[in-house]
Amino acid sequence: MGHPPLEFSECYLDSPEFRETLKCYELELDRTSRFLKDVIKDGNSVINAIKGYSLAVQKFSQTLGVFQFDFIGDSLTDDEMNIAQSFQEFAGLLQEIEDDRMMLVQNAFDLLIKPLEKFRKDQIGVTKRKKFEKESEKYYSQLEKHLALSVKKKESLLQEADDVLDKERATFYESSVEYVYQVHQVQDRKKFDVVEPVLAFLHSILTLNNLTVEMTQDFTPYKQELQLSLQNTRNHYESTREVMEDLMKKMKNPSFICQSHTMQGYLYCHEKWALGMTWVKYYCKFHKDNRTLKMVPCEQKTTTKQGAAELTLRSCIRRKSESIDKRFCFDVETSERYCFHVCFRRNAPVTFQALSEGNRKQWMEAMDGKEPVSGRPIRAHSGLMELNEVGFKFVRKCVNFVETKGLTQEGVYRTVGSNIQVQKLLNAFFDPVCPGDVDFNSDDMDIKTITSALKFYLRSLSEPLLTHGLHDNLILAAKSDNLDHRLSEIHALNYKLPEKNRDMLALLIKHLVNVCSQSEENRMIPSNMAVVFGPTLMRAKEETVAAMLDIKFQNIVVEILIDNYQKVRSPRQRSCLHGNGVFMVVLVSYQYLDGGAG
Repeated sequence: MGHPPLEFSECYLDSPEFRETLKCYELELDRTSRFLKDVIKDGNSVINAIKGYSLAVQKFSQTLGVFQFDFIGDSLTDDEMNIAQSFQEFAGLLQEIEDDRMMLVQNAFDLLIKPLEKFRKDQIGVTKRKKFEKESEKYYSQLEKHLALSVKKKESLLQEADDVLDKERATFYESSVEYVYQVHQVQDRKKFDVVEPVLAFLHSILTLNNLTVEMTQDFTPYKQELQLSLQNTRNHYESTREVMEDLMKKMKNPSFICQSHTMQGYLYCHEKWALGMTWVKYYCKFHKDNRTLKMVPCEQKTTTKQGAAELTLRSCIRRKSESIDKRFCFDVETSERYCFHVCFRRNAPVTFQALSEGNRKQWMEAMDGKEPVSGRPIRAHSGLMELNEVGFKFVRKCVNFVETKGLTQEGVYRTVGSNIQVQKLLNAFFDPVCPGDVDFNSDDMDIKTITSALKFYLRSLSEPLLTHGLHDNLILAAKSDNLDHRLSEIHALNYKLPEKNRDMLALLIKHLVNVCSQSEENRMIPSNMAVVFGPTLMRAKEETVAAMLDIKFQNIVVEILIDNYQKVRSPRQRSCLHGNGVFMVVLVSYQYLDGGAG
């Protein structure tokens, strides 16, 4: 089991669990950096020490053999498993050819050392850990001072303090989000940026330094398989990076944080202790479903055992500023009568202090608190497409156009058309007054515009073609180690789709098979096509880092549908009721993915 994904939303919460997970990632970065340093050092030994070549290669192979790739998520793709085992394969090969001492190739330094040093410097070296730690310390120091301000201070001083804290908070949030993004990028990039230089170095040894033809031929199939895995992994990375960058940009705005059934963050609770009333810091999690508030203390008292507590909320109300010498406060009534150091009398409220006015509003909204509402913004039209008769007509026209005029065009569906032309086509075709009235044979139409419009339509469906309901099951099937199980599960799930979704999928997959059949000319093999249509046909309900990391498995689902188009069939049994009340099978048919029966 790998490390849990670091969600951008966790940057705003900055919980103890987030810090602990981030620490694991930092240790992994240090481990990778040390590993790269060892590889670079050993590689230089091979290049510079001809007399000790055999020993250097053996040490180098040992270094490679003991390294294990760490990964994010709960499963690896076949390509990633191939990459994860690559260093062990390299180590075995080096051990086999140890007796064949050879001269190192002239360009070994450029092939091996420079790329690894570049990765270590430009990727691992640029992670802004120091900036994150500096901004974190600076923000929390400012926050402590800010929360200690009395409400009796002049309004101008309070406003100035608010502005200073907002600026520090924004700087801290930005540095935190950027740091998490960089950590994820290094974790993903090292799968190919670290392996490729070593692969190139080994290949140069095999082909340029008196290796036998037999050894070279033995290595070639594995090299080609690994290169394909690297390319597929790179393609998955590129498709994931784009959506993750978009998510990162959105998450820099705190207002974008997805609404959830759980509200969590730091709160200060007004408690009665032996020497009087005091404010105690807690990390709180409120579950809207059962209205429970879990409180984990963050300031342990040395003389008293203080564990986590769980309250059941009855009501919540904003605390008026004139009634307490603290800002951002609100009261809650609980069903519990006693809890840790707070003595709850019947109907006695518990007072909490939030971190800001905006933070208090978030807690109040989550708890259905009583607070004046000045008005709610009007939501804009979503602009989502529907899977209806007009949509089917549009897809069929696009398919016919591509198969007639662009089947052999290099990079078809991968290259992007003009956004202006795409929007013009979609607006005209889906015009509610006269839908479908577009001449696809006009001079304005080109392959890039048509393919981009088709992808845009599918991405803009109110629900993805493979549906939210089947998303998790399809991802789980793609993660299976058994290839036959993958096919059978995806095949079975295909027949759980609504009829119109299944019909559209049949139409589209049949078309993609036709396009991929011309891959020698258009360069669009099934794996490349899957990278394009994986995120188009599938998407998670929520935009999270975990969902982004599953895009590679969405691609696998689509690749399986394309590769096994002719094999995907399902025996469907029709039953009738026998006279004694027993259902008996009277007909068995095979229904293919394209809707035909045999």
